[in-house]
Amino acid sequence: MTTVAAVVLVVLLALLAAFQVGLASGRPWGRLAWGGGHEVLPQRLRVASLVSVLLYAVIAGVVADRAGLVDLVPDGVSRVGTWVVVAYLAIGVPINLVSRSRAERAVMTPTVAVLLACALVVALSR
Repeated sequence: MTTVAAVVLVVLLALLAAFQVGLASGRPWGRLAWGGGHEVLPQRLRVASLVSVLLYAVIAGVVADRAGLVDLVPDGVSRVGTWVVVAYLAIGVPINLVSRSRAERAVMTPTVAVLLACALVVALSR
């Protein structure tokens, strides 16, 4: 179950990273992110989208390490790091739930909830 949860998390984050790269390159998907206030993101939010890609990579690496899929950091780092990821995602669910954008609420809230569930499965393992 831990491996499946970690793989699902990594795949979802890869899809979100591709989405964020699209936003950063000017795709008109802004209603699904950053509060939904812009169809095409302004420069500052494009930069934020690129930073998100880096954050997703760190999250994926930490959780994959904790699940035993890779060996990137010491076990203590991945153990604590996975709980930090759980806390971060637990905050992300209600933030997406109260978004002004109906599209963001409909798509990102369940996406982050699935990520949270996966991270929690991995955090509670071993």
